[in-house]
Amino acid sequence: MESKIERSGEEDVWRLCEQRLSDELPSREYNAWIRPLEAKNEQGQLLLRAPNRYVKEEVEVRYADRIGELVASVDGRGSVRDVRVVVGNWEEAPGGPQRAERHRADSVHGVRHRPGADQSLNGEYVFDAFVEDKSNQIAKAAAMQVAASCSGRKGERVAYNPLLLYGGTGLGKTHLMHAVANQIVKEAPSVHVAYLPAEGFGNDVVRGIRNHTIQQVTERYRQVDVLLIDDIQFFADKGGFQEEFFHVFNAVLERGNQMVLSSDRYPAEIDGLEYRLQSRFVGGLTAEVDMPQVETRVAILQSKGAGAGVHIPTDVAFYIAERIQSNVRELKGALNRVIASTRHRREPVTLTLVQEALGDLLAIQSRRLTIARIQEVVEGYYGVKHDDMISKKRPKTIARPRQLAMTLAKELTSHSLPEIGEKFGGRDHTTVLYACDRIANLRKTDPDVAEDYRNLSRLLRR
Repeated sequence: MESKIERSGEEDVWRLCEQRLSDELPSREYNAWIRPLEAKNEQGQLLLRAPNRYVKEEVEVRYADRIGELVASVDGRGSVRDVRVVVGNWEEAPGGPQRAERHRADSVHGVRHRPGADQSLNGEYVFDAFVEDKSNQIAKAAAMQVAASCSGRKGERVAYNPLLLYGGTGLGKTHLMHAVANQIVKEAPSVHVAYLPAEGFGNDVVRGIRNHTIQQVTERYRQVDVLLIDDIQFFADKGGFQEEFFHVFNAVLERGNQMVLSSDRYPAEIDGLEYRLQSRFVGGLTAEVDMPQVETRVAILQSKGAGAGVHIPTDVAFYIAERIQSNVRELKGALNRVIASTRHRREPVTLTLVQEALGDLLAIQSRRLTIARIQEVVEGYYGVKHDDMISKKRPKTIARPRQLAMTLAKELTSHSLPEIGEKFGGRDHTTVLYACDRIANLRKTDPDVAEDYRNLSRLLRR
């Protein structure tokens, strides 16, 4: 049964709809398709402005009916008679996509000079080598579509522009960016592709200013057909770099050329990043790259182990995957230590060998999080008081957060079940075990619990 929504005036209609959609949809889906929309009430119409026609079409096909239902439920005064999704300006511009394609046809191809010093591509970073699961599906699909479009495949059109990939360190954003560039270079060698970290762009700007050649530097970037800039959070609080990149960004898009960006956070969450850049960065498609689920992490370990000629038993792979939850890079680093140890000792991979090989690493992982920190994050997420968290109270609004906190404490720290129970008001180990089993079952049957678990895990890994 739907929860009751407070009726409101037209100025709050979309805000309330957004809140409800945020609760209903997985965070990656919400961030990709709903979050970029801007709303405006105009003569009885609720206009939702999408940054491009792809987002517009997706919203119309997948979410229009639900948005209509939500508008009807919150629009207490009946001020909204219709909902429309538009693209570009508030007035629809049918000539937009064609104009972009014409600019692309007029752009300079075949230019082999590439700006920047740090732009080497890793040939191992290709789409086939990227392990996909629910945590990165949208990001990978969007990256593949951009690569296909820029490679000039028949039937493909310019895709999301810009494409922004965001998420924590070591989760695969750079892999996807290299994969885009590698595929374009392979399939369309005449297309001018440039990849570099944001810091590399900043270094070019500094050299240009010092050598009085800043105009030439920025002009080279403007001529690139596909420009990929990694880690744009580097621009935060650097006004001069932001100013130069703002002009480069606009020039690239005006020519109909492609931008692919990455960031460790959603642009609006980057302190010190100008609003005009924030709004442009989310003007195409934003796609989150999150930590793969534990089953996928196990698959990564076993696949990488097999590639190195080392068998990783499933129970051992789960042991490692459940304890290394910070990012994929550290997961692979842990595996490399295990492989080195098994070769040195000429022994098969066992749980004992792994515990000895990763002893200090696992100790560091467990020290990164305390039970108190987990309780603090869960309490803030649900709005639960600490006294209630450790109390004997058992209403669902308190019991469920408590069970999640216990589960996360078991998975993310090295504390024993009795130690965890003690921190939750002196409960015994059977209560903690029940909580962990309960959450494990609910994650399979209740999408809300599964989503809360993913969100809390991500918050605790930051």
